[in-house]
Amino acid sequence: MSDSLSPLRGTRRRQAGDRDLRWPPLPDPLPLEVYDNHTHLEFEDGVEVLDPAESLTRAAGVGVAGVVQVGTDLETSRWSAELAANDSRVLAAVALHPNEAPKLFAKGLLTAQLSEISRLASQPRVRAVGETGLDFFRTGEDGREAQIESFEAHIDIAKANGIAMQIHDRDAHDAVVETLKRVGAPERTVFHCFSGDAELARICNDNGWYMSFAGTSTFKSAHALREALAVAKPELVLLETDAPFLTPEPFRGRPNAPYLLPHTVRRLAAHLDIDLEEFCVRIVENTQRVYGSWQMNAEDD
Repeated sequence: MSDSLSPLRGTRRRQAGDRDLRWPPLPDPLPLEVYDNHTHLEFEDGVEVLDPAESLTRAAGVGVAGVVQVGTDLETSRWSAELAANDSRVLAAVALHPNEAPKLFAKGLLTAQLSEISRLASQPRVRAVGETGLDFFRTGEDGREAQIESFEAHIDIAKANGIAMQIHDRDAHDAVVETLKRVGAPERTVFHCFSGDAELARICNDNGWYMSFAGTSTFKSAHALREALAVAKPELVLLETDAPFLTPEPFRGRPNAPYLLPHTVRRLAAHLDIDLEEFCVRIVENTQRVYGSWQMNAEDD
């Protein structure tokens, strides 16, 4: 990784609250390598700062060969694209988070920033537009029009560049599905941190949309998520950490990082009653079908 990576980390740190900030121990390595479909390496978390290079090295040591580093605003999208251009373990996704859209619209900045996201999306190691979508949990009705406008623009950017799209969908399942059907979803559409039930999984199956399951699917109370996983077509299942958020059991509440993905892999393979190696192969095939290869090529420079 280049030493010239823009200085972004240090500006984003999660609030400690009452959380246990000790990093969980390394899990047993997976028998075969997999990929983390969605992570945020720009955040600092834990008692000790785990920088991107060390985080990726820890991940590789337990069988997580690469990650999709995801932007949520212009700054993190630029940073993500730069990191991916300099590290073969990283591909990037770029977008304006749906909760950013109303604020940018109010300032008259939404159109200009969407134009910059479009420029970033053309870079060879930017393989997705995301995370975009709709969030009706944090944004009230007065901000929904701006969210939908931004979501539709991101859909167009993904399709124009022939890359995947990662959806943030919080308390907005019906509106997200309606928008995708009305505008026309990109060929490779991923519901990041899938939060729906079996019915939404069936809708995804019918439309060929991917479902990415995070550490939430390991929580004891997450019966609906595991029911959705059981319904999901095997070829549409991806896995992610959404680090530093959503740490899987048995370390829920502690800092999360890509190296903890094996906990989710093992829990979900057991739930599906599938051989662990077979599940790893399936996840790799699905992930590479969405994003392509992590291997650096001359045209990536």
